[in-house]
Amino acid sequence: MALLDDVKSELAAIDNELPAAKKAQATAMIRFGGGLRLVQRQIIVQAQFDSLEAAKWLQSTIKNLYGHEASLAQVARQTPSGVVQRYLVQVERGGAALALQTGLLDRRKHLVLGLPADIISGNIAQVKAAWRGAFLAHGGLSDPGKASYLEIVCPTNEAALALVGAARRLGVTAKPRQLRSSERVTLKDPDAIERMLMLMGAPRSAREWTGKRSDGEARGKANRLANFDDANMRRSARAAAEASDKVRKAFEILGDDIPENLRAAGQLRLDHGDASLEELGRLANPPITKDAIAGRIRRLLQLAEKTEKARAQQQ
Repeated sequence: MALLDDVKSELAAIDNELPAAKKAQATAMIRFGGGLRLVQRQIIVQAQFDSLEAAKWLQSTIKNLYGHEASLAQVARQTPSGVVQRYLVQVERGGAALALQTGLLDRRKHLVLGLPADIISGNIAQVKAAWRGAFLAHGGLSDPGKASYLEIVCPTNEAALALVGAARRLGVTAKPRQLRSSERVTLKDPDAIERMLMLMGAPRSAREWTGKRSDGEARGKANRLANFDDANMRRSARAAAEASDKVRKAFEILGDDIPENLRAAGQLRLDHGDASLEELGRLANPPITKDAIAGRIRRLLQLAEKTEKARAQQQ
């Protein structure tokens, strides 16, 4: 979560955008952070955030761009992992006017379920700002070392489709999906995630995320290689133990009736139960290849099997 906090802090610190982009960000923050409520026939605009910097940015922008006073309160929210603190930005007086100004109510005062068309079809700065606002409101980012994802929880299917369309304009493929009765827009390709972080205005966090992801992948590869080597060693040890048992049984069956070269190979297997075939070959006198030692042990076992069958037929 520390990296996610850093991303949101970096995004909330952006304050050099033109008014159209700021309005697009504010609209997305309201839409994805809460929206409009009707209380006693009065429209109230509200949005909740897990980032205090994001909440303060929206409060300031509502006042400076739209001329409305917004309250900011800290609220406790119960989650499965415990109580977390959230920050509620709310406009009671002038809520209807703000809803019209942001485009969350259209000219006929109908609720816009997604994002206003003038944002989705606006300039690229507005599209980037809309994604930034949505992420500040309800965005998530994978921790390094885990499966890569960047995700935004959306209030409606229309809002999800609006984000997908906005991402397409930015040259990024985002996919809508439904999870636990909530609509989400998700990026899973690491390159697309890094690009979206850059586009939203978090280049420092993008570099940090990419660096940590690369470190995590390197550690994961090393662990996989170690586990692979471990598994190979266990398989080799099991194979050697099984071969030793078979050689011991062959010696019992054949007794003294064993060619000397086969006996020597079998004895090496018994004397060095953990050794590889290559090591056994080097221990032979004179040294031989691992294929030669394997062939001699194989012929020893075949001879024992043939002898055992012949005895069984005689009985």
